[in-house]
Amino acid sequence: MRVALVCETFLPDVNGVTTTLCHLLEYLQQQGHEALLFAPQGAPTSYAGAEIVPLSGMPLPLYPEVKVTPPQPGLTARLRQFQPELVHLVGPVVLGAIVPGIVRRLGLPLIASYHTDFGAYSRHYSLGFLQHGVNAWLRWIHNRCRINLCPSSFTLRVLRSAGFRRLRIWGRGVDTERFHPRYRSEAWRAAVGARPGERILLYVGRLAAEKRIDLLPEAIRGIPDVRLVFVGDGPFRTELQRRCAGLPVHFTGYLKGNDLATAYASADVFLFPSDTDTFGQVIQEAMASALPVIAARAGGAIDLIQHGQNGYLFAPGVASDLRARLRELLANDDQRLVQGMAGRTIAEQRSWPRVMNELMGYYAQVCRRSSRRKTRG
Repeated sequence: MRVALVCETFLPDVNGVTTTLCHLLEYLQQQGHEALLFAPQGAPTSYAGAEIVPLSGMPLPLYPEVKVTPPQPGLTARLRQFQPELVHLVGPVVLGAIVPGIVRRLGLPLIASYHTDFGAYSRHYSLGFLQHGVNAWLRWIHNRCRINLCPSSFTLRVLRSAGFRRLRIWGRGVDTERFHPRYRSEAWRAAVGARPGERILLYVGRLAAEKRIDLLPEAIRGIPDVRLVFVGDGPFRTELQRRCAGLPVHFTGYLKGNDLATAYASADVFLFPSDTDTFGQVIQEAMASALPVIAARAGGAIDLIQHGQNGYLFAPGVASDLRARLRELLANDDQRLVQGMAGRTIAEQRSWPRVMNELMGYYAQVCRRSSRRKTRG
């Protein structure tokens, strides 16, 4: 199969969309398929055998990892030259608006995957008045596609109620070899300042207001023998450091590869306060590392966390409830370890090849429908 993918964030950016795209391109190469990726300038020229066509653009003000990529010449000609059997819009934002028209003129089937709830994000930047317009814009793009893939059942329900059509669930996988409890390191724990007997609470992700990380310093205040470690960076870091003044907190900046795997495995509890994430890939990485997870009862976390089994869910935005769940988990080390291993067991059932096989099923379904339409035509 020949697949063309259009995205508005890719390497060197670190986020869930990039992770998913990298695994998808690797899978397509391993299975003998050909891929072409349209991505913002700054990306490598190729990845996993796929040529990458650079797109000009500028960072989206609310979310710099996504580039505003306006309509530009050459996209139609490059698609016609590659002759894909299918086009996949990955997290369309701006450029995604013109792709459906181009694809329709070329007579190609179009599929899209929804990754980021930009409408919800606007609330955290005092731009809540934009939420309705942003959702309407994204709905207009997605409803011109044959299938729209959602990362979680929560996201599917939200999008369906907002008028998005032809929705299906396509989750995400996790590399259980890269993320594994065997990478636990006492040296790493000491390097982030943990004293003997302290439990490390870990957050991994973008340091931004929409991630609700403002809840974390408030939640740990007054809890003894804990150290909070933030892995990541972003626009909220300066304010977060101010709020964490006087607390046992450490900032590592972005980590990747073995360094990231070591951070997960060396912690004791994973915290995920976001109530806007459509999936929460870092939750799965923490589970694979045998960490119990305390997450907001919202978004993709609802599909990933079995309350009381591999972690706890707390009321979104309520720091006191997060603190109560944290105290409950820390009060019983045996329970904490059992929940961590339960998460590891669940993660082992969510391999990337299995998830990509599901995607190929959707690809085949859309291609069959397109073929039948052409035959009838």
